[in-house]
Amino acid sequence: MRTTPTHSAGRRRWHRIGSAATATAALLLTGLTTAAHADAAQASPSKVTWTRSCALPRHPGEMACNALRVTGGRTAFQQQHGISPKAADATSPSGYGPADLRAAYGLTSAATSNGSGRTIAIVDAYDDPNAESDLAAYRSHYGLPACTTANGCFKKVGQTGSTTSLPAPNSGWAAEISLDLDMASAVCPNCHITLVEAKSATMTNLGTAVNEAVSLGAKYVSNSYGGGESSSDATYDSTYFNHPGVAITVSAGDAGYGAEYPAASRYVTSVGGTSLTASSTTRGWTESVWSTSSTEGTGSGCSAYDTKPAWQTDTGCARRTIADVSAVADPATGVSVYDTYGADGQGWATYGGTSASAPIIAAVYALAGTPSSGSYPAKFPYANTSALNDVTSGSNGTCATSYFCTARTGYDGPTGWGTPQGLGAFTG
Repeated sequence: MRTTPTHSAGRRRWHRIGSAATATAALLLTGLTTAAHADAAQASPSKVTWTRSCALPRHPGEMACNALRVTGGRTAFQQQHGISPKAADATSPSGYGPADLRAAYGLTSAATSNGSGRTIAIVDAYDDPNAESDLAAYRSHYGLPACTTANGCFKKVGQTGSTTSLPAPNSGWAAEISLDLDMASAVCPNCHITLVEAKSATMTNLGTAVNEAVSLGAKYVSNSYGGGESSSDATYDSTYFNHPGVAITVSAGDAGYGAEYPAASRYVTSVGGTSLTASSTTRGWTESVWSTSSTEGTGSGCSAYDTKPAWQTDTGCARRTIADVSAVADPATGVSVYDTYGADGQGWATYGGTSASAPIIAAVYALAGTPSSGSYPAKFPYANTSALNDVTSGSNGTCATSYFCTARTGYDGPTGWGTPQGLGAFTG
């Protein structure tokens, strides 16, 4: 189920460099953050509308979260269960819950048995004052074990590790935080969670938070943000993301075809996005590339700056190709989230964006077990491609080299090697 947002003709994709930065700044001044879906050729009978949670970057080195909140229409979950189209109704879930995600990705048994003693770190910018209470509401609703500060499961710190000196609150990033915490919980309910909040949305501060997450012992670190590539990426790589033995996942982006950083880092698992719907197949689910228009959908592409990791062997791109793997990200086939802070925080909502897929994959790594010492877990799916659902349909834009933007059998940019089919592709 796909929908296509319409935008001002002057809109430019925020992660482009050069003249695109000027266009982005102009759009920010107008407050253009809501996508209205109106392409009749692709629209469903009850089309989904959504809004971007975080402001777009104003300056080089700034990052935007990739969370998209559904504001109306009828989601795939509602259609599957015959629920009336009230996607903006905050009183009850309107997107996929833990049981759906585990069933779709062959994780039902593992989610029950695995994860105890393992810590997933969520790295985001700014503070969510309601993070712990909102997480408790989500987990209680779905019957997941409590994860609190009191029982040692949940911990919230600033980018230097302080539990008391936290950054300023931010409504948009609080929504992102709720999405990330809920997805980690949905897939790995027995895992501990550490939320590390950067003091601002710059790569420097977010990178410092990544380092803090690792220093606190997390072996799985989820990052649901991205920005423009730059010549600074090599420095960022060595300073913030080179952590052998730690699975670091990063959203591929929500602006359609085109490369982002830090998804382009050679040390991370870059996570693309799919549309996920229930079906009568043996698996019970089908997936395609998430794309609502040429500038709205999962990110992918060939990096302009970042070195290709040794295990990535596609021949069309001499540098790093995005993505490695993927999971659900289409707002129209979105996930349920509970958030009560700020303008976005009205209770239950449905979210999409690759902000959903990155923590899902981080949690799959956590279910799979501790990465071997000295390993780069981004390599694991490349050695176990048969343990993934190959996504072979859909495109996220137009590109000169077809597989950069179009799904095919085997590896492609929008979905990488595919989506989880159990844990086999995430161990090593």
